[in-house]
Amino acid sequence: MKSKRFIIVAILLFVSLLSNGQQQVMFTQYMFNGLALNPAYAGSHETVSITALAREQWTGIDGAPSTQTLSIHSPVFNQRIGVGLLFLHDEIGVTEQTGVYAAYSYKIPFANGADLALGLQAGFTSYNARFSKVSDINPAFANGDVQEMHPNFGFGAYYSTERFYVGFSVPQLAQNTFDKDNKDSDSRIIRHYFATTGYVFDLNRNLKLKPNLLVKAVDGAPVEFDLNTNLLINEVVWLGLSWRSFDSFDALFQLQVTDRLQLGYAYDFATTSDLRRVNGGSHEVMLNYRFSLTSKRIVTPRYF
Repeated sequence: MKSKRFIIVAILLFVSLLSNGQQQVMFTQYMFNGLALNPAYAGSHETVSITALAREQWTGIDGAPSTQTLSIHSPVFNQRIGVGLLFLHDEIGVTEQTGVYAAYSYKIPFANGADLALGLQAGFTSYNARFSKVSDINPAFANGDVQEMHPNFGFGAYYSTERFYVGFSVPQLAQNTFDKDNKDSDSRIIRHYFATTGYVFDLNRNLKLKPNLLVKAVDGAPVEFDLNTNLLINEVVWLGLSWRSFDSFDALFQLQVTDRLQLGYAYDFATTSDLRRVNGGSHEVMLNYRFSLTSKRIVTPRYF
């Protein structure tokens, strides 16, 4: 059974990372991990904010995606400028990518507490594909190993008020080509376009409802939608449900442990029948900690 599961992943996933299609990692808790999608999010928390996230997708399948991110961002210079760092590691079967990106944002204030932030990011990603390990599936993989490092850059815009946000980003603009010495290779980075939005509604003094929407577009793949609704109870507990097109239904839980510390967990139920039969779902754990370098009060909870 394990070898069968491994072959399924090899066929569906190994080649997709370096060919046209969905290449950038996905997160169920994207609404609380904004820097991973949009550099304009840097500095949006008005404090130093550190977020660690680990995702184990399709547990029970050998070689299934495993992703870890660490983001750090903060406002500087009177809250108008934001800076951040994003560390990313993603492994799918015999393919692996590790990236480090620095982010910069500039905030333009508007009336009624609204802000428009424009952001840039730059860094590099190291790609390692050990296709020779699965040459028994296809002998053509025997000499197909790829180990390369490529710089990249991206941009984003993020408009927010106390209750509303909308963002657009292209995290990787450069469409780098892999294995240039191989004239038959067409593997390259494809631009991904992300649009996000959300709003917080008051249901009563103890309950708030926050719907979120993520739209992801990339050449060579269908447009993907992530519809989410979170219920905030007593400013402490978030309970949420999501639907990701072509992929899963998701349950989310977040806990505001202290003014500074937030914990989050998400579980994904695969909607594809073949995947449901061979995997135990996807798990995602998030930890966010915020602290101020000044005496400024920390706003809690953060809605975005």
